[in-house]
Amino acid sequence: MTKHILITGSNGQLGREMRNLLEGRKDCKSYFTDVAELDITSQDEVNRFFNSCQIDYLVNCAAYTAVDKAESERTLCKKLNADAVSTLAQVAHAHGAKMLHISTDYVFDGNSCLPYEEQMSTNPCSVYGTTKLEGERNLMQTAPDSIIIRTAWLYSPYGQNFVKTMLNLGRSKPELKVIYDQTGTPTYALDLAKAIMTAIDADKWHSGIYHFANEGAISWYDFAKAVHRIAGIESCIVTPCRTEDYPTVAARPHYSVLDKCKIKETFGITIPYWEDSLKACIDRLTKKN
Repeated sequence: MTKHILITGSNGQLGREMRNLLEGRKDCKSYFTDVAELDITSQDEVNRFFNSCQIDYLVNCAAYTAVDKAESERTLCKKLNADAVSTLAQVAHAHGAKMLHISTDYVFDGNSCLPYEEQMSTNPCSVYGTTKLEGERNLMQTAPDSIIIRTAWLYSPYGQNFVKTMLNLGRSKPELKVIYDQTGTPTYALDLAKAIMTAIDADKWHSGIYHFANEGAISWYDFAKAVHRIAGIESCIVTPCRTEDYPTVAARPHYSVLDKCKIKETFGITIPYWEDSLKACIDRLTKKN
């Protein structure tokens, strides 16, 4: 039976990777929307879309992700990260569609010294994190049979991200300072997209909250060094600095490693090591250029 799948936020990093996976699937009828095609804050518009396309699954990749700007654009951030999730959930639930929503490690405060498990206490320290947590709660209140996947440090060959920034700066600057006292795990968007499709293709719908990132844990400094090493950039000196030496408008979690045991056990997936996925992404970027 053909699966009718709606991907919102399809021009973003994860949305583009979902498009790559789904466009070749003959067993899926896929609909890719972004702000120009569908206003996810309008219940009437979302309802009309569902009525015309008979959606079975909704994968919400749309979000307000400008972490620092969110501190001064609180209303817009909440509208996209919390209110729109409620709207999508209401319509999906009314039409009997399953919803899978992407959330973030920023729902935690980063004060742990052990990987965060799904049931651990949330305590966001930024407007972005607060609105993403509100979106999670709105979804589970409206459509408790949904899936939420929290992820972190997302990168891909598309859009703006840390990997592409480090490549560009490494080739144009003689020296860079990168934070060493924030620890997490990079996530290759293609790996996350594959995990999403595994959840959709499973024999049974396993609702609940899950964590997904690549395996391992590193600092931003280690990540930058690895990007340059893999890309063969030797002309730029990367030195470590502390968070306080690089102040930002919004606070970041100092430690946001996610425990992935639940998603691995539930769906029987093997998650690649972060460096292996980084090599794969840089290889794609090299071929693209």
